[in-house]
Amino acid sequence: MFSVLKLPFLQFKKPLSQSFRWQSKLPTKTKGKGQQQGQVIFVGAGAGDSELLTVKAVNALKQADVVLIDWLVNPEINQLIPGHIERIFVGKKCGQHSMKQADINKLLLKKARENKTVVRLKGGDPSIFARLPEETGILAHNNIPFQIVPGVTAASGCAAYTGIPLTHRDCSQSVKFVTAHLKNEDSQCDWQHLASDKGTLVFYMGLSRVDTIASQLIKFGMNETTPIAVIDQGTSEQQQLCRKTLATINAGQDLKNFKGPALIIVGEVVDMRVLVDLTLTTKQDLLGANLTYKSN
Repeated sequence: MFSVLKLPFLQFKKPLSQSFRWQSKLPTKTKGKGQQQGQVIFVGAGAGDSELLTVKAVNALKQADVVLIDWLVNPEINQLIPGHIERIFVGKKCGQHSMKQADINKLLLKKARENKTVVRLKGGDPSIFARLPEETGILAHNNIPFQIVPGVTAASGCAAYTGIPLTHRDCSQSVKFVTAHLKNEDSQCDWQHLASDKGTLVFYMGLSRVDTIASQLIKFGMNETTPIAVIDQGTSEQQQLCRKTLATINAGQDLKNFKGPALIIVGEVVDMRVLVDLTLTTKQDLLGANLTYKSN
């Protein structure tokens, strides 16, 4: 008889307990005869809850010489960065950029060429709407080695903490991630394509465009009774949830206390929401004190 116990899903090269110990500094890469060069580790900090940070992400922070930090990273994570490590805030949010993308690219290259291990700390997952290809592209072009450590993206985090499934075998066999902010302000989403989608739509960075998203989807044929959920500051202690339909949502009234960042979920899965008890696990701050987690 087949036994799952005889065929474990994961085969670890070393005891799992060892994976939770801080690893030694990554070996320095060399280039040419005796000439050394640094390396870059792109790390996903996960969604708002700092406890969603992965073990591999924590290890990377401990190995860094310098950390470049985005705006969406929970400030609690700074407690994991040893005091001697250089920190540079390069945060970007809608309408507020502390550093232009081109300058971030140059800074990554400069620090790596100083033979440093650079951690590029990004909110959520680095590969999802985080301009990762622009940063890895310049490194690859200059033969700088890099690694990507995935993080919990906002869609997964918000779905888990609100009890809204992203897929459901009865009403949604697919999920599509969409950015609400395109490269050019004059550009438009392919609303015809999105409105005809039978799966789940997840809009990132869309708090200021909720009414536009709802009206455009209706305009291009989506049923006006389609459920929509807006999750503000998802997975954090300040998380808020608003559930309406495309026809009834009114950002000015319904979302007046939302501050962002926010995630928007459109589809029948919103009505499949189940209540999640966020108090089952005791949240700890990164210095060991218990925190009270607010359930919404």
